[in-house]
Amino acid sequence: MGKRAAVRRVRAEFQGRRDREAGGVQLSVIEGGWDPVADDERYPRKKKRSGHIANEHHQPQAQPREPQREQAYVKNVMPKSEGQARLIEAIDNSNLVLALGPAGTGKTYLAIAKAVEALRAGKVGRIVLCRPAVDAGENIGFLPGDMEEKLAPYLRPLYDALQDRMSAKQVKAMIAEGQIEIASVGFMRGRTLNNAFIVVDEAQNCTYVQLKMILTRLGWNSKMIVTGDPAQSDLLPELSGLAPVADKIEGMKGDIGVVRLAQGDVVRHPLVAKMLDVL
Repeated sequence: MGKRAAVRRVRAEFQGRRDREAGGVQLSVIEGGWDPVADDERYPRKKKRSGHIANEHHQPQAQPREPQREQAYVKNVMPKSEGQARLIEAIDNSNLVLALGPAGTGKTYLAIAKAVEALRAGKVGRIVLCRPAVDAGENIGFLPGDMEEKLAPYLRPLYDALQDRMSAKQVKAMIAEGQIEIASVGFMRGRTLNNAFIVVDEAQNCTYVQLKMILTRLGWNSKMIVTGDPAQSDLLPELSGLAPVADKIEGMKGDIGVVRLAQGDVVRHPLVAKMLDVL
């Protein structure tokens, strides 16, 4: 466009000189008017494509796409108290850990977080979460549905802790594939859990015989974490077996750890620790 504008300008000047020589109308350039050359330089237009005809069989090369970015994120679990630090250390160094402490100390959450971490790292092949199907002193009658639907209200806290570490879609897919199993303590009799990370939650609602049965399910390349609060048992005080089992195991030497958490390890609302002092 720049060359054409220059040619038109030269032609206009040449025509003006001819008119002046012939006595015709005199042409002059108005200062500040539109200058096609300057306008073309200020707003350059796209160049036209060359007349080269591409080969019909020539296929343009596909531009390499940027790899899809991973949208997921991983929450790092960090202890918020000395008791939680001891619990995490015991889980990392022992294959059998009993975590006893009041409500709100993060016993279940830390155990499930370490279970998910071990599964993702390939240290174990599956996660087994079990809990006694004992209500909190309120009988609501028979629950409808199959076994899974009947146990769902009792196992809801385990689902909540899992979905805090993974999406609900991942949890559902892993349960369907068998990588995550959630069951009641009553269905553990006769099983051997190999290559698994086992979490027994609310163990204060297990009897001595049930805990003995659960602890002996431990198989090769497996890790078991038993959590509970002996002070909040829904069974009669003489029926709960968590405290007696912990006292006997605590004196054993070997790949076993017993961690007792206190009110100073409560990470819930500050009122929880204050209420525990009063109640």
